[in-house]
Amino acid sequence: MSVIGIDTSNYTTSIAFFDGREGENCSRLLPVKAGELGLRQSDAVFAHIKSLPELSGRLFSHIGRENITAVGVSTRPRAVEGSYMPCFLVGYSHAKLLSDALGVPLIEVSHQQGHVAAALWSAGHLELMEQPHLAWHLSGGTTELLLVEPEGKNVKCTKIGGTTDISAGQLIDRTGQLLSLPFPSGKHLDALSREAVETETFRVKCRDCSFSLSGVQNKVQQYYERSHNPAETAAYTLRCVCGAVAQATEQARKAYPGMRVVFSGGVASNSLLRQTVAYLDPVFSPPEFSTDNAMGVAVLANRATEE
Repeated sequence: MSVIGIDTSNYTTSIAFFDGREGENCSRLLPVKAGELGLRQSDAVFAHIKSLPELSGRLFSHIGRENITAVGVSTRPRAVEGSYMPCFLVGYSHAKLLSDALGVPLIEVSHQQGHVAAALWSAGHLELMEQPHLAWHLSGGTTELLLVEPEGKNVKCTKIGGTTDISAGQLIDRTGQLLSLPFPSGKHLDALSREAVETETFRVKCRDCSFSLSGVQNKVQQYYERSHNPAETAAYTLRCVCGAVAQATEQARKAYPGMRVVFSGGVASNSLLRQTVAYLDPVFSPPEFSTDNAMGVAVLANRATEE
């Protein structure tokens, strides 16, 4: 039994194949002009329309179509009322066409549920789909700490903490813009920070698993104006983010004792974050399945059609 998964986020076009054990994800970052922070929705939709047929053709060029039993697709950012972004309509249209042509069910999930599933599958911890756990969704647009609970063959994600304003990814990308780094800036900031030797940080206030990062942006600007050192500024930014995430995680572990903590989303691929929270025995996926991908969508579609 094999399935197809499709995800068209505001940063990446992706389509995946999953056979219940192994899979393949084909993806492409959306083009962003140098110096700009992200895309307008209209531009994102156009980029997905251009990329998805090519990626789909690449995947179908070498997979067997006769055993495909379902097509999964992310249709909205989160599985909550009012969650909507136009870019997900591109993935839905492509998935609906495939499901009709193949005569198989169409399984709709959220982008966030896909992130959690991708992290659990790629980290070898799919058993957590069957039990309550905590999960971070850390990305360019989202910094949410979630209580994840089984809901049929899928998961229910309830926000219990995270940022109250800008996301960790937004802070990282704005720092990247300050340092003239490409967008998205996560992996570039990560690499640059490894050259740093200083340890100065700004301790973000965290209460009830929630914190604000807007003030950190001003601190980063001041730090760079004072140091004129890109590597140290990159590391300073990441230390501030990692410190806030660690504090919120500790508070959540006290409120929900004994639960494992899963890290998903593009920011979860950061090496300093992985070092900072290692003492919490977290579950991290490989970096390629932390960033936006369709594999988690395919995993959920496979689960939905299991007997």
